[in-house]
Amino acid sequence: MSDAPQFSHLDDAGNAHMVDVTAKNATARRAVARCTVRMLPETAAAIANNGIPKGDVIAAARIAGIMAAKRTSDMIPLCHPLQIGAVRIDFEVGESGVAIEAQVDTVDRTGVEMEALHACSVAALTIYDMCKSADKAMSIEGLALWEKTGGKSGPYKRANAS
Repeated sequence: MSDAPQFSHLDDAGNAHMVDVTAKNATARRAVARCTVRMLPETAAAIANNGIPKGDVIAAARIAGIMAAKRTSDMIPLCHPLQIGAVRIDFEVGESGVAIEAQVDTVDRTGVEMEALHACSVAALTIYDMCKSADKAMSIEGLALWEKTGGKSGPYKRANAS
């Protein structure tokens, strides 16, 4: 028996394919993703004070993240279209950045990890887009799955990184 990772999106010949979830039962599933947009303190302060000329950065990023979760299968080739039950995008504006957390819930035959990651990344990109005229040195860091529940593989929770 090999210790090599098994990739469900590859068939026996190594060709990419969409995983067949037809026989699976629909179950409750949740995924949480996080990332941070690092920026100058002045940019973070402008976001916190709603002082970015393009408008309310957090509101725009929240809507963009929700839209991204719902359209994940349009952007990621082998993702299944899912019936999204709920999307929550939370932001914490700090001294030199904005922390983002995206949570996606469904009752379906496959998980919503990609939907949460997609929502989080598009929310971050929206922040970048709205603030880039003031701070081109911003960076998007640490995009990762932090938690998932439901499905055959069971729950997952990322160990806290220091």
